[in-house]
Amino acid sequence: MTERGRGALWRDRTTLRIGPSAVRWDGEVLVIDIEEQGAVLPLNVRGQVRVTPVVFGQRRFRLDPGGRHVWEPLAPQSRVDVRFSDPALSWTGTGYLDANHGSEPLEAGFADWQWSRAHLKDGSTAVMYEGQLADGAAFGMALRITPDGQAEVMEMPAPVVLPRTAWRLDRLTRADAGYTARVRATWEDTPFYSRTALSTRLWGEDVLAVHESLNMQRFATGAVQWMLPWRMPRKP
Repeated sequence: MTERGRGALWRDRTTLRIGPSAVRWDGEVLVIDIEEQGAVLPLNVRGQVRVTPVVFGQRRFRLDPGGRHVWEPLAPQSRVDVRFSDPALSWTGTGYLDANHGSEPLEAGFADWQWSRAHLKDGSTAVMYEGQLADGAAFGMALRITPDGQAEVMEMPAPVVLPRTAWRLDRLTRADAGYTARVRATWEDTPFYSRTALSTRLWGEDVLAVHESLNMQRFATGAVQWMLPWRMPRKP
């Protein structure tokens, strides 16, 4: 994740290239070619990620009343193949692909959000998305995206407060009433963002879930903005 200037950007209908890295759609597979350097240590990061959609989402969702922010679960269930030469690693698993886009920066529209997804036995995907807009209004939805890509609105399960991260970031998720959720691993822990693996129970089924917490008020602080280039180098 390197921020680059306008001259490093090129795109056409199927390809987006930023510096030496690129994302391209070949009609069946989203191919992500990565050629970067790590931060803080400038180690090479080279490899390819191939995302093959199994289910295509059929809807997009407004996250705010004015429609300035839109969320789209593009491929709620996918096969992911990872092959890296630097560092040498490879794996294959089940994944998920979505997109957020809008007409203003995220920090202008949101105070925070909590998001999670889990794959169910029948091929559906459970997605929970909730938070607080910048004006203090709450938003939230619980979806069951079926194998044909249709999104069924479900009753939101009961709230579960998770342990704070090492950066003291609040985390909230959902589980069936009478059950709790357990943190299996915290994959990413920053002052304003965390990504977590959970064990939980949704709609009568024990599931493994991927969860994220985002705090845009923290993101916008001067201290965090000063720290960002150490993790996301900026090159003209």
